[in-house]
Amino acid sequence: MDYLWSPWRLTYLTGNKPEGCIFCAMIAADQDEDALIVYRAEHNFVVLNRFPYTNGHLMIVPYRHVADLAGIGDEAAAEMMALTRAAERHIRWLYHPDGLNLGMNIGESAGAGVAGHIHMHVLPRWSGDANFMTTVAQTRVLPEELSVTWKRLKDAFAG
Repeated sequence: MDYLWSPWRLTYLTGNKPEGCIFCAMIAADQDEDALIVYRAEHNFVVLNRFPYTNGHLMIVPYRHVADLAGIGDEAAAEMMALTRAAERHIRWLYHPDGLNLGMNIGESAGAGVAGHIHMHVLPRWSGDANFMTTVAQTRVLPEELSVTWKRLKDAFAG
C-alpha cells in the first residue's frame, strides 16, 4: 500500500482558527506575498486559497467586510466581476484547465468558510480531478507549491 502525506492539511483541519476575519487581517498586514495576495484593485483584491482544492484556486475579495452581495456598492460588484473574468483568463492561459468553477458560499449554512466576508472562488478543474484521492481519502494532490502558483498569477495580473 502506498501512502501520500499531506501534513500541511492538518493545521487547517485541527488547528486553532484565527480570531477575527482572515481577509481583513490580510489587508491590514500589507504583506502580500505572505498572505498570498496576487493583486490589489480599487475595491477588491485577489488572493490564493491557502488550502486549495486544485492549483490556481483563488478568490476575489472586497476590501469592505460584508456578509452578502447587497453590502457592496455597484462599483465594487462590477470590479469583482471584472477581476473574476481576468482570473478566468489568466488561469486558462497558465494552467489550461478543462473547465472552471466560479462561485460564492454566502452564509455558514451555505458552506462559507469565512461567513462574514463575501468572496468569489475561481477554481480550475480538469477531467478526472475528483478522483479516488478526494472522494475516498479526503486528500488532494497538488503538483505545484503555493509560492510558485502565487508568482505565476501575480505576474499574470501585473502584465
